[in-house]
Amino acid sequence: MNLFIQRHRRRSGSGAMPGTITVQPHAQAPCYHMMSFGPQATKGSIENIAFDAIENLPSLPEQHEFMWVNVTGLGDAEALRAVGKHFNLHPLVLEDIANTAQRPKVEEYDNYLFVVLRVPVLQPLTEEDAGEEVLTTRQLALCIGQNFVLTFQEEEEAALAPVRQRLLQQKGKLYQRGPDYLAYALLDAVIDTFFPLLERYVERIEEFEAQVMEIDAHGGIKTIHGLKRELLILRRIIWPQRDMVSQLLRSESAFINESTHLYLRDCYDHSAQLLDMVETCRETTTSLVDILLASQSNKMNEVMKVLTIIATIFIPLSWIAGVYGMNFDPEQSPWNMPELAWEYGYFTALLLMFVIAGGLLWWFWRKGWIGSRE
Repeated sequence: MNLFIQRHRRRSGSGAMPGTITVQPHAQAPCYHMMSFGPQATKGSIENIAFDAIENLPSLPEQHEFMWVNVTGLGDAEALRAVGKHFNLHPLVLEDIANTAQRPKVEEYDNYLFVVLRVPVLQPLTEEDAGEEVLTTRQLALCIGQNFVLTFQEEEEAALAPVRQRLLQQKGKLYQRGPDYLAYALLDAVIDTFFPLLERYVERIEEFEAQVMEIDAHGGIKTIHGLKRELLILRRIIWPQRDMVSQLLRSESAFINESTHLYLRDCYDHSAQLLDMVETCRETTTSLVDILLASQSNKMNEVMKVLTIIATIFIPLSWIAGVYGMNFDPEQSPWNMPELAWEYGYFTALLLMFVIAGGLLWWFWRKGWIGSRE
């Protein structure tokens, strides 16, 4: 199974005003969902409520203090502006939400924290060829306020489904904690999606390493180069994501409770572990390239050794054949190749050639140049 990296360049036009919302042509129309929760939430009181516009945002039930509003699809600039107006989001934040090529980062504003994540997604390369997959990353933006969490997705992310189910089923203490803990849960879910992906890379590299001496060097180097390119792109995602978590840990923002820092440290450890896995895979692929090149060089040396031995054996044989192939007439002089008149001269020459060839082969064997002394 092959993996390919697919990257899209998404930018506002050159010279655009700050805060310009540029909707991508392929972006989906937005749909909205709201989940409310809080320490006083009773069993079965949490629902995933869909609504059609931010103006129709359901009000919080009396026993609920916090809400999670999710916007899936960024294909309507006016809808994004309406959400920004309702939650008092800065125009630059709305611009970063719509332009989905942002690197992971965290920015602090007066009324909320703005966090950008990258979510890895594996998709079939084509509908016909299910064996080929393309690795894409999609942006997930979070706004963490005093009593709300806003999430903006390009498409519905499967990584967030477990968090949504935990809220609906009221498992653990997620539904009793504040928006900062929900943001941690979403961040942890996104970071965890990288582990199965990197484990697939580790398996591919281990399989390749097991058969590295038998595969074709040219095709193997091409494959390894593709792996290194993909790992480099993953590194460019995971590295700033780790720095973003570190910045959240160091932040003294009022939107992150001290009790949540302990869980954020766990996220940081996971990010560091992912980065170590990427670096280890990259170093291994570099070593595999060296092994392939060394193997190819050894094979070439073996071929050259065999050819050299063959040429060395035929040098004296060619000399003998060349000497007895000269056109001297022994009848003109007794010194003109008298061996040509011998009765067994032909067999003597052949025997001499075989003796020389055998002697050379024995000498090469004694030197360890061919075969094995054992």
